[in-house]
Amino acid sequence: MNIIQLLQEKRVIDQAKAHELLADIRASGKKQDEIVLEQKLIDEDTLYGLKSEALNIPLRGVNMESLSLKVLGIIPEDSARYYRMIPLSKDGSEVEIGMVYPEDLPTQEALKFLARREGFSYRITLITPGTFSQLLKQYKTLKGEVGEALRELEDEMGSEEKKSSGSSKKSDFQRLVGDAPITKLVAVMLRNAVEGEASDIHIEPSKDSVRVRFRLLGQLYPSLTLPLRVHQSVIARIKILSGMKIDETRIPQDGRFSTSVGGKNIDFRVSTFPTPFGEKAAIRVLDPTTGLKTFADLGLEGSTLAILKKAAKEPYGLILVTGPTGSGKTTTLYAILREVNTEQANIVSLEDPVEYYIAGVNQSQVRPDIGYDFAQGLRQILRQDPDIIMVGEIRDEESAGLVVHAALTGHLVFSTLHTNNAISAIPRLLDMGVDRYLLPATLTAIISQRLVRRLCDKCKEKESPSKAIEELIREEVSRMPVDLKKNMTSRLVSIFVYRAKGCKVCNQTGYAGRIGIFESLEITSEIGNLISQSALEEDIAKVAFRQGMATIRQDGIMKALDGVTTIEEVLRVTKE
Repeated sequence: MNIIQLLQEKRVIDQAKAHELLADIRASGKKQDEIVLEQKLIDEDTLYGLKSEALNIPLRGVNMESLSLKVLGIIPEDSARYYRMIPLSKDGSEVEIGMVYPEDLPTQEALKFLARREGFSYRITLITPGTFSQLLKQYKTLKGEVGEALRELEDEMGSEEKKSSGSSKKSDFQRLVGDAPITKLVAVMLRNAVEGEASDIHIEPSKDSVRVRFRLLGQLYPSLTLPLRVHQSVIARIKILSGMKIDETRIPQDGRFSTSVGGKNIDFRVSTFPTPFGEKAAIRVLDPTTGLKTFADLGLEGSTLAILKKAAKEPYGLILVTGPTGSGKTTTLYAILREVNTEQANIVSLEDPVEYYIAGVNQSQVRPDIGYDFAQGLRQILRQDPDIIMVGEIRDEESAGLVVHAALTGHLVFSTLHTNNAISAIPRLLDMGVDRYLLPATLTAIISQRLVRRLCDKCKEKESPSKAIEELIREEVSRMPVDLKKNMTSRLVSIFVYRAKGCKVCNQTGYAGRIGIFESLEITSEIGNLISQSALEEDIAKVAFRQGMATIRQDGIMKALDGVTTIEEVLRVTKE
């Protein structure tokens, strides 16, 4: 394929420049693509878009997190590096091969040889040099470091089997888990998770192997597949780091440890869980640089932010953040704590567990195993002369009563509840035994939230929605409070939404982080009267909407129209 001729046809270069480039190519021995990109005549994505069109081969954006060690192992790293081709995915016996130069005959012959030798069929997709470089780093990390650690481990385990005659299995095992191969293997896992900005690591044994998955932007992706024989050693190493009992495998355990990764001190919260094939481990990655956010980072804005800030300035009262597990409630609480954290305020928190440490806040972790639960902790907090109290979660009738009592006796209290929306927090508290007449006097605001993936600003693309999506948007806007609806009218003339594309900046995912979508209920005197009169949720909702409350879905749709996220993300996490 003649790239120079293609650029001439597209009028990117003229004939004089073409002759100059051909001379450079002959003198340097480099490929046409390399010379064109070195001279910055056209950007990489545009060049390979043209190349894709000319070769009739699809240009592939690659999600780095979706690569697995098993797939990468199909082509040796040295062959991948030399021919600039790399396996991306496998479906049955067919392997998808990403190639920078699919038009190159020696590369085609090498691929045919590998396919015959390894017994796979293949389909070719085009990848950019930048994507290939990123993939090669992933190749090195997963294939090289983990493979070396596994080889060392297997050698060590083999020697242990020879030495084990006449010695106790337990002592041999305990010595093995502290040795370098396991230490290195676990360290590689942790570093990959931190560098890839994963929020969780899941180590899951099955009948034949151990699957390691990372949670990125709220979704789980396979990362590694380990041999089953290393499972016990890996779990034991993690238990040692977390201060758990190594020989207790029948019941779940919780622990925590900290280590420096890439110059940052990272906390890891660990939970083990017994399964028929051995213990599963879930590790939460607590990076303070990503976990402690401002209101703007969270996506709090408009009336929701105004209500929250107003409530946080009150001398007393209860502010609740609600939502399902994993919706970012604790992160929001931390953002509020940082906002109200001053030298004049004595702030005490009760958490399970303490996820991030905030200077100036007296944080305490409950220990139910020794009788120090939320209820016991709350009783002690009230003896600490607090101004502001944060309770990680209202879990039962006793803690609900104590939280309301604290707010009633002149303290500003923040806490969370598991409810689907803001209004349903009221019947939930009543179900937990809180007297109805106390709620109007203590509740000041309820915030409900979900998390959606934020679009990458570098590559998101504007498009017209389908007819069904456009109708849904118009329907939701028609239900918005009057003030919001007025602001949205001009935007309904021509509706545009955005889609995730993928680029080098976002590792071809199309997304960069997550952001919250919210609804907020301010407990005004009118809402308080409805609560006292045992009004139905529907009646409270009517008044709340009249007072300007938008639903979570409506907030999400506004963010989708602003290009912050996609409509699909909003629909995924909300329901009618």
